[in-house]
Amino acid sequence: MAEGDRKEYSPDTSPPGYAEGGDGAEMQNDPAPAHGGNWKARVFILLVVLAGLAALANYSSSWKKDVLVRDIVVEGVSSAVAKDFASGMKIYKGRSLQELDPAELKARVMHFAFVRDAVISKELNGIVRIKVMERVPLALTVMNGGLMAVDTEGFLLPAKQELTVQLPKLLSVSGISRLKAAGNGLQQLDMRDLQVLREFLSALSETSYARLLIRELHFEVSNMTYCIAVQAPTRFIVGNDGNFKEKLKKFEIFWQKVVSKKGFGSYESVDLRFTDRIFTKDALLPQAAQNSTKL
Repeated sequence: MAEGDRKEYSPDTSPPGYAEGGDGAEMQNDPAPAHGGNWKARVFILLVVLAGLAALANYSSSWKKDVLVRDIVVEGVSSAVAKDFASGMKIYKGRSLQELDPAELKARVMHFAFVRDAVISKELNGIVRIKVMERVPLALTVMNGGLMAVDTEGFLLPAKQELTVQLPKLLSVSGISRLKAAGNGLQQLDMRDLQVLREFLSALSETSYARLLIRELHFEVSNMTYCIAVQAPTRFIVGNDGNFKEKLKKFEIFWQKVVSKKGFGSYESVDLRFTDRIFTKDALLPQAAQNSTKL
C-alpha cells in the first residue's frame, strides 16, 4: 500500500464494516428485514376483501331488483282523506321497489288537496312509507255552491262530509272575493283577508262565551266586516283593522245588557268599532235612526 493511501486507526476504533470477535476482525453484515414479506400478505387480504364487497354489492343489487312493493303505509293522514289515499296508492303495489321513484310518488301525493307536505321512504322489506303533513282547516265557506274549508295558510280545500262531522265548530266565513290561483289547482285567500280571519279567530278563542255565540264572519270592503251570532240576524260590525279582543268584549257586554233583555233580532246592526261606545241601528223601523249607547 502506498504511503499516501495508508490509514491509521486507534486501538479504540475499528475500520468501518468490521466487528471485533474471535481471533480477529470479521466483516459485519446487516440482518435481513424480519417482515419483508408482510406487505404482500396485506395486499392479498385487501384484494380478497374488495372482491368480497364487490360480490356482495352485485348480489344486493340483483336481490333489490326482485323486491316488489307489497304495501304502502301512510302516516299522519286523518280519516277525512284516508279513503282517497288508499285508492290512489293501489297502482304502486307490485312494482319493483328499486325502480319506484320517490319524487314521482311525492308529486302524486301532493295532488291531494289536504296534503301540505310529504316524506317518502322505501324499506328493504317491500314497504313504502309516506309521512304526510296535512293542512289544518281553520274555517268553512261556500264557493260556487260547494262547501270549502279554509286552512291556516288561506288555501281553499274541498270540505268532505267527514270533515264537517269531525270539526262541527269551525267558524263559517262568507263574502270572500279576493282570491289568487295557487299550486295544484288550488285557490288562496288574499293575505289581508287571511290576516283578519286569523286575528279574529285568535281573539274569539280567548273570549268567555262569545265563541259559543258567534257562528259567522262576513268580509266587507271599507272596514265594514261583521260577524253574526246564533239566533240573531244582527250584523255586529268589527271592521278589518284588528283590535278584535276589545270589540268582542263589547259584544259580550252588549249581549248581556241589551240582547238578553230585548230579545233576538231587535237590531239591524251593532257597530263595535268605536272606543267606549256602541252604535246600533234598529231593525223594525223602515227608516231607523242610528242610536248610540255608552258603555
